[in-house]
Amino acid sequence: MKNVKMYESSDKMITLIKDNYSVLQALGSFGINLGFGDMTVSETCRLNGVDTYTFLAVVNFTINEHANFEEDERISVPTLLHYLKASHTYYLDFQLPFIRRELQESITEGDAVGRLIMKIYEEYAQEIQRHMKYEEKTLFPYVQSLLDGRPLNNYNIHTFSKHHEQTDKKLRELKLMIIKYLPVDAHHNNQLTATLYDIYNNEEWLRQHAEVEDHIFTPAIKRLERLTRQDDVSKNISEMVFKSGQDNSEALSDREKEVIIGVVQGLLNKEIADRLCISLNTVITHRRNIARKLQIHSPAGLTIYAIVNGLVDISSVKL
Repeated sequence: MKNVKMYESSDKMITLIKDNYSVLQALGSFGINLGFGDMTVSETCRLNGVDTYTFLAVVNFTINEHANFEEDERISVPTLLHYLKASHTYYLDFQLPFIRRELQESITEGDAVGRLIMKIYEEYAQEIQRHMKYEEKTLFPYVQSLLDGRPLNNYNIHTFSKHHEQTDKKLRELKLMIIKYLPVDAHHNNQLTATLYDIYNNEEWLRQHAEVEDHIFTPAIKRLERLTRQDDVSKNISEMVFKSGQDNSEALSDREKEVIIGVVQGLLNKEIADRLCISLNTVITHRRNIARKLQIHSPAGLTIYAIVNGLVDISSVKL
């Protein structure tokens, strides 16, 4: 039966592990070592530099399949990125070689069926390596570029979602082939049973790993992409305003600056003409030249320009 308890930061870390030993694998991926005594989840996470909210999000999701992270702005992308990278390292550098050794020790020497099963395993190992190496080479650098504020232009999380397929099909095939067709003596049967147990556990681990990517990591990156796009728009507007001021302010005549001040203060063209003792047509000509030089055509845009370039004080502007 599924555990419906939602763990909180005040719970003891040892309680979480006693209730759900499967969380042990996740601890190392978060960079949390054993030996945390009676500390709470938040104390353990803080001691190890792990974002507590994100840790609990992953743990509660993998235990209870609680998945409502589409608009959750509290998820820490750096913490998730570290978790996924470390999970890959664990699987590629430890778990795959470990199962390979277990299988080899479980197969009777000279068994043709056993050799074919080892071939299935090697094909599986190559498939999972290709998938994880793709993420390490393409996805993870892209996410880091978003965090650094300089996103790569040739990639987005939608590309990853299309590429992200289940990679555990061959693992299921391997499991079934062992159960159905591999004859062994009593000694090798014990070894094979233990190996199958590890394969079942890893099948579940891969499923959870993929779902964490799909339901927590991918929504978090989509939010990061949206924020980056918004920041880029703001940056472009700011650069446009300041650039126009820096590059073109000297090109404006004193009279044109006076016309801008009149526009910002809300005067009509006729009122500007009367104030500056010039004709209405001259004011219209000045405004046309201002628009051409600055590429700013609205009173609001001229107000921003005037504030940025010190032609008026912001306190005197009616916003």
